[in-house]
Amino acid sequence: MPLRTLPTLATLLISSTLLVGCSTGQLVARGAAPLIDHGVTAMNRETDLELARASMPANIKMIEALLLADPGNTAYRIQAAMGVYGYAMSFVEDQAPDRAAKLYRRALDHAEMALAAAGVGPDVLNGGVATLAPALEKLDARAVPALFWTASAWAKWIELNLDDPERLSELPRVEALMHRALALDETYYYGSAHVFFGVYYGSRAPMFGGDFIRSAKHFDRAAEIGQHKMLLVDVYRARYLARQMGDRAAFHSALTKVVNTPDSAKSDPDLNFANTLAKQKAAALLAQEEELF
Repeated sequence: MPLRTLPTLATLLISSTLLVGCSTGQLVARGAAPLIDHGVTAMNRETDLELARASMPANIKMIEALLLADPGNTAYRIQAAMGVYGYAMSFVEDQAPDRAAKLYRRALDHAEMALAAAGVGPDVLNGGVATLAPALEKLDARAVPALFWTASAWAKWIELNLDDPERLSELPRVEALMHRALALDETYYYGSAHVFFGVYYGSRAPMFGGDFIRSAKHFDRAAEIGQHKMLLVDVYRARYLARQMGDRAAFHSALTKVVNTPDSAKSDPDLNFANTLAKQKAAALLAQEEELF
């Protein structure tokens, strides 16, 4: 056999060995990754909320179908968590909070599996903060999506189950996850970890752990990171911080600004959906202003 053919033969042998461990279903599922990525981008760029509402469940089920074939696919776990969380937050929570709670739990299940693949399994995650903290310190920036979506879905699940004291006891672990995500990459999804802490510290009175100054700083930093392009920052600031402070003028000003932002000003197409949703939520909050204050 000529020497020059050996590298080619070795490559074929190595490839064959790697493929032995993959079923046909796994190969098909992994081959669909570019299409799923394009689907996520297309949804982010959607401006018609009714079209998005109708499309998201099918997209979620497609990803979950791929996970049946390839359950260890971390990228799909993150996308499933994002999709279920986004659907619940955008279209379910305000009308059907009980159903939304179940959806957030579903998003959390997906995100937890991704976090386990990153090195923080259920035993560590469900232990105390003292056990969790050293495990989190071992993670690097590659774990940020799993950290962020686990904490986000977990926090919303707790928020919709406040009548269960056990849920409240879980908040320190949620906070630890998001603090680690923030430390590793504060810019992830337009600084959304800062939005999380803006809500976290702004939605509670100081006697219950709230801190309006810290909340305002986190909202300011999120706006700065996103170059003031993500309108949901202003919506959440009004809904949680201004309302808790009883600052009706700030509430009204922020939401009016969002509603009146021209579409041409939304220069990042990947924020089309989020900003269209923000305008809808801002209008709904303004309609409730009298009863909220």
